[in-house]
Amino acid sequence: MITIKKYNELSSLEVYKILQARSEVFVVEQKCIYQDIDSKDIDGIHCFIKNDDNNIIAYLRILGIGVSYKDASSIGRVLVTLDNRGKGYAKIIMKAAVKYLFEELHENIIMISAQKYLESFYSTLGFVTKGIDYLEDDIPHIKMILKKK
Repeated sequence: MITIKKYNELSSLEVYKILQARSEVFVVEQKCIYQDIDSKDIDGIHCFIKNDDNNIIAYLRILGIGVSYKDASSIGRVLVTLDNRGKGYAKIIMKAAVKYLFEELHENIIMISAQKYLESFYSTLGFVTKGIDYLEDDIPHIKMILKKK
């Protein structure tokens, strides 16, 4: 089951579990030292899937227009924990986020900064590549957009 909550609706345990999953994937697994905890979390909408042990197994955050990009809303911090990959959770949570942005928030365009190796995955969801590759935290990324039909 997917949970979607604004920051102020999250319990302290949910915030802890979100930060734990993000640290596990982005900092430890990807060996990326960066400022994960930023003020954008407070303005974000947090989307996650938990397992039976109440641990986060898939997560992303939704940010409105002007938070990350001047003219577009965005989806970021997309993750599926290592033991849960290959089970379709990334597609499930991304589709839920896109639906939420287009149907609930009535947004017209979503921009993401995708890790380059995931470009084809995001393409299957309708995202289109814009621009050239760039490094973000020493990891190759590419900008991609999805427009509401």
